Amino acid sequence: MRKVFIEPSLLSANFANLERDISLCEKGGADMLHLDIMDGCFVPNITIGPVVVESIRKITTLPLVCHLMINQPERYIENFVSAGADYISIHCEGQIHINRTLEAIRGFGKKSGLALNPGTPLEFAYENAQFCDFILLMSVNPGFGGQSFIPTFFRRSESLKNFLVKNGLEQVLIEVDGGVKVDNVQEVVRAGADMVVSGSGLFNGNLIENLMLMRKEIEKVLK
Repeated sequence: MRKVFIEPSLLSANFANLERDISLCEKGGADMLHLDIMDGCFVPNITIGPVVVESIRKITTLPLVCHLMINQPERYIENFVSAGADYISIHCEGQIHINRTLEAIRGFGKKSGLALNPGTPLEFAYENAQFCDFILLMSVNPGFGGQSFIPTFFRRSESLKNFLVKNGLEQVLIEVDGGVKVDNVQEVVRAGADMVVSGSGLFNGNLIENLMLMRKEIEKVLK
């Protein structure tokens, strides 16, 4: 049976009480935690680095998904591996040697992902899918939380899913990030998403209740 993973994005958590929010994610049934790594260059925002990832690793057993929105990500792969990342995604827009970096991630025994901004051609995903464990299709332009979902994701995800199936790459998961909430998660999953990132859509209000509601909506599609 198909499995869809829910990833709360800690970008929307309370950083003054991060351990509490991570505990709530666990109690609500989150499958993994999404960590947005921003350098102020690739995107106009600065968030966290390996030191914070290492601290988070010490307080949870959930898999950590590090989304590197940074220039020259190949310079920092080993740092995030050492900090405890389980999944690492890089943006094709900030990377010259894409498949080399993806293979380096796998070389550390971690899951490798390629991220594409909403306006980036899917050809980047097609050409590098064989080096990926997952492909992240952004449904907002990266940099800030709380943005509105860009509906071109549906067409892009369906096209990517068809390509993966046609080329015997069904094991490559599709991740979605940006503007995903309880009220649109069914459409997102129907379009092919296997890993669902949600920040404000989960953290605004009762986190545990929102996680459970999102799980119920996803299960309606998977039946």
